[in-house]
Amino acid sequence: MKRHAPSIAAAYAVTAALLLTACGGSDGESTSADSGKVAGAGAGGGASASPTASASASAVSAERPEIELPSDLTYTFDWPKTKDTDKDAVLSDSKQFIKAVDMAIAEQDPLNAAYLFYSEGEAAAGSEEFIQEFVDYKDRITGAKRYFDAKVNVNGDGTAGLVYCEDQSKAYNKSLTTGKTNVTVASKDSYVLYSSRLRVDEQGIWITETLTSQRGSSICQS
Repeated sequence: MKRHAPSIAAAYAVTAALLLTACGGSDGESTSADSGKVAGAGAGGGASASPTASASASAVSAERPEIELPSDLTYTFDWPKTKDTDKDAVLSDSKQFIKAVDMAIAEQDPLNAAYLFYSEGEAAAGSEEFIQEFVDYKDRITGAKRYFDAKVNVNGDGTAGLVYCEDQSKAYNKSLTTGKTNVTVASKDSYVLYSSRLRVDEQGIWITETLTSQRGSSICQS
């Protein structure tokens, strides 16, 4: 049986299933994000000092990978500044992780160093699987992607939780063989709720360790 090429609207949901436990397939099923709690973001255990304080300076000087994307793929991050250094760093590094995965797809490289710089463990393994799907069918992503309603908590132990929404209604697959774009009709499934757990490394980089999603979540369509 011939397999169908990956679609941008479906592939990200597959990624989340690979990364951690399966998320709800409908609005009636609950995830940690749906309950208003950020995955991996507890009370911090009452730690007296945050390891992120010393890591912030290191992050500024860290040698980050350069991320170059096709000119026909654009992003809107409606993530306002929180005025909290650590929270803004979580949001910034999460943006780079998102873009780095798309760059790996564009370059047809499942082991691209850029997304591996910003992820590890289940998140890195799931991203590799996701990228490989596009490589197998010689497709990449084109169009416009929008991210919004980000909520982030930073714990005293150097971990953080992030929940955010994605609008994929104007993002499509483009064949690298024919150059044709597969324009699909937008639906409620074009909106995805994500929940990720991160930790700060010795360079002050926020590394995504796990990621889950709920496609068609009413939270991202309100």
